[in-house]
Amino acid sequence: MAAPKIVARRVILELGTGNDLHGGDYTKAALRAVQDALHHSSLTMIRALGVDARTGMFVDVTIGVQQPDKVDVEKVKASLPHGIVSVNAVKGGLDVPDSEGNDIAVIASAAVAVRLDLP
Repeated sequence: MAAPKIVARRVILELGTGNDLHGGDYTKAALRAVQDALHHSSLTMIRALGVDARTGMFVDVTIGVQQPDKVDVEKVKASLPHGIVSVNAVKGGLDVPDSEGNDIAVIASAAVAVRLDLP
């Protein structure tokens, strides 16, 4: 009898927002958005299912900001505590200029999807 095929299935999707109100730091806003998403969940099912978070948990992060090329995706990746992480920065979010102060507020959106190897 053949072993069951293992497929990484999405088990959770969390959303978050973050900002950098002064200075236009897209990475700072992205990091805050990811942390906001992470604080909405507790993945207790990983232990209950016996999944090794180092090898059987995949974390796919999508960051939306107006200037995705200004997000340090390696810093965002390093901020995730568990799993095999991938980060993709895309066009999204919001820039709010301050015409009087020559400043910009950056608002980032994050979608954090967790997939587990399940039969």
